[in-house]
Amino acid sequence: MKSESGERPGLLHRTGRWCARHAWRTVAAWVLLLVAVGVADARWGGTYADSFSLPGTGTQTGTDLLKAHGSAGVGGITAPVVIRSDDGALTDHRAAIASAVTALGRLPHVLAVADPLATPGAVSADGGTALITVRFDAGPAGFGSSYLTGVDAAVRPLREDRLTVEYGDPLGQLAAPKAADRASEAIGVGVAVLVLLVGFGSVAAAGLPLLTAVLGLAVGLGGLGLLAAHVDFARAAPTLAAMMGLGVGVDYALFLTTRHRALLREGADPAEAAGRTVATSGRAVLVAAATVAMALAGLYASGVAFIGTLGVAAGLTVLVAAAASLTLTPALLGLLGRRIDRLRVRTPVAEPTGDGDLWHRWAGTVGRRPWLFLIGGLLLLGVLSVPLAGLRLGHVDAGAQPATATDRRAYDLVRAGFGPGANGPLTVVVQLDSRQVADQRLRAGLADSLRRDLAAVPDVASVTAPAPSPDQDLLVATVTPAGGPQERSTAELFHTLQRDTLQRALAGTGATGYVTGATAAGLTFTDRLADRLPVVVGVVVAAAFLLLLTVFRSLLVAVKAAVLNLFSIGAAYGVVVAVFQWGWGGPLLGVGERVPVESYVPMMMFAIVFGLSMDYEVFLLSRIREIWLHRGDNHLAVAGGLAATARVITCAAMIMTSVFLAFLLSPDVVVKMLALGLGVSVVIDATVVRLLLVPATMYLFGRANWWLPRWLDAVLPHLDPEGPGSRVPQPPGRGAPDGVPDARPGAGRADGPGAAAPAGGDRR
Repeated sequence: MKSESGERPGLLHRTGRWCARHAWRTVAAWVLLLVAVGVADARWGGTYADSFSLPGTGTQTGTDLLKAHGSAGVGGITAPVVIRSDDGALTDHRAAIASAVTALGRLPHVLAVADPLATPGAVSADGGTALITVRFDAGPAGFGSSYLTGVDAAVRPLREDRLTVEYGDPLGQLAAPKAADRASEAIGVGVAVLVLLVGFGSVAAAGLPLLTAVLGLAVGLGGLGLLAAHVDFARAAPTLAAMMGLGVGVDYALFLTTRHRALLREGADPAEAAGRTVATSGRAVLVAAATVAMALAGLYASGVAFIGTLGVAAGLTVLVAAAASLTLTPALLGLLGRRIDRLRVRTPVAEPTGDGDLWHRWAGTVGRRPWLFLIGGLLLLGVLSVPLAGLRLGHVDAGAQPATATDRRAYDLVRAGFGPGANGPLTVVVQLDSRQVADQRLRAGLADSLRRDLAAVPDVASVTAPAPSPDQDLLVATVTPAGGPQERSTAELFHTLQRDTLQRALAGTGATGYVTGATAAGLTFTDRLADRLPVVVGVVVAAAFLLLLTVFRSLLVAVKAAVLNLFSIGAAYGVVVAVFQWGWGGPLLGVGERVPVESYVPMMMFAIVFGLSMDYEVFLLSRIREIWLHRGDNHLAVAGGLAATARVITCAAMIMTSVFLAFLLSPDVVVKMLALGLGVSVVIDATVVRLLLVPATMYLFGRANWWLPRWLDAVLPHLDPEGPGSRVPQPPGRGAPDGVPDARPGAGRADGPGAAAPAGGDRR
């Protein structure tokens, strides 16, 4: 079947029309895929745990040395079981402690268990608190709830002996409640239902985007579980993937459904309307999804696989959501046909068709005073960005968890019994030269001088005597900071030891020193991400700029999108700093103390927010450019594009914001940070940026919005999934003004669209 122009419809058009005409086959294929992926995930799927390596750093070198030279207690993942006696010394409970140590040692995945009564430094000075250190062959957070039952059974003798027992990280992560994420998803879906009912006015139209998004999300999460069997994903990966998949899934299907309803009202056949919907709005969905996925893939520029895989997890559900929108949505639209407005809750509305509606009037208001709205919007974003100047990256430890969490209670017991620094000790590893290895007196002298030098450093609470490794090649000491793991003083102590103290203490001895351990790894991780953040920003911005430049054939549009998104991201960063680091409203979100911003949150936020901002940018600009190519009038294009998309973008933003903010219920403080930052950024982007700054700048630039140098147009590829048959026909008699290339398809070159505005009627 050919289009009205006599040309065969493009690939997207044919795909949408086929799915609508073979709706039951398409739906059945998605249901079968869901079942297959779900069964495969249940049988062969992997688990999620926080683990990362830092090759090329002193921290990683120290850890590798400990493993290579067989130091006791090295290897695997350690987690403390903290016990406390409130009615006497722990030595009065020897039998219960011995029984628990033995039972823990028999559990699967356990490599070793240290009896606290036989381990130096494992019992507090008052004799009432002790640490049973359990070493696992993998992160216990991913072992499953049945494993926790075994741990509870192993420590039952301690509880029966009236001892308090709490699990420290990462074992405490296994005991964390899992229902919060399910509740968050349910709340997000519930709010989405209300917004869609109000926005569309009918149950059928509201349910379609939700059904598509939920089914796509389920398939995406199942695929992620299968991938987790081969790739190490962080604990936050499925939560982040769910946030992204559900949010963009509803957005994409909503965008398509809105266009489809408008075409039905124009009298189009349902199947043909579905084809035209996928051919036009579906192209915007493709570009939007590609931009989000590309931004998330940019996280690999961090050089840390832990961060890159988080981007993969979120990108996977985004791509599956796009695939579901482009196939399942037209299938469901085909099934509904003209019954899409059945079960009305109010008078259904579609895209605006006149120039007297609210959004046309708003566009006219912005057009009359573009400088006022531009300056006002930028000032608002600037004020929100002010806290960003005080950003402090760090690691959020268990002390920030709710008081009901076992890892928080374990943290508090350790702090009370051993001091705050006991929750984040630093391990000093010294690699000896051959003379010191062979001469015990040289080795002992170096150990004594090293201990004195370490103890003399400010903010050191205590230092253990450096002990030789089993093969005598290393000296190993534990430095306990005076402050907690997330305090600034501990980070400064780590840097002092690493860059100054060890170099000075070992100068001229031939030995080399390293600072390692979990706390050191976290601080090194923070340093590396802080160093790489500008690289990630540059990669993501450059990639998005090139994609927009290629799709919209406009230099100013691409530059403007990148700059405005940087402003909105800065504002979102500022809100996160104010709430979590400054403590403004933190207790209302379940965060009882001020905490640094988790080291990877800014990088994750940037990639996600930039990608999502591009979603709305693509949706809006696609309609503006479509009208521009058809009418050649910048004022009409901006007003018409804004009016046609403002309602759907507002609804989509409300849904995505509700999905993100619902995850504030999560007990994980890092998830709360991401949820608040992403939710605020969507609100800012859909209001200040999309409704103020974008139309204001496009009015001010006029026809220059669509200018592209001819040499650049010749170099850039032409991304047009629809082919020539899908392009908007131009009215006759339109030509380009002198010196400005024509933007009509095929103008300016034999094989593609030109670079700038068609002439005529540019009413700025």
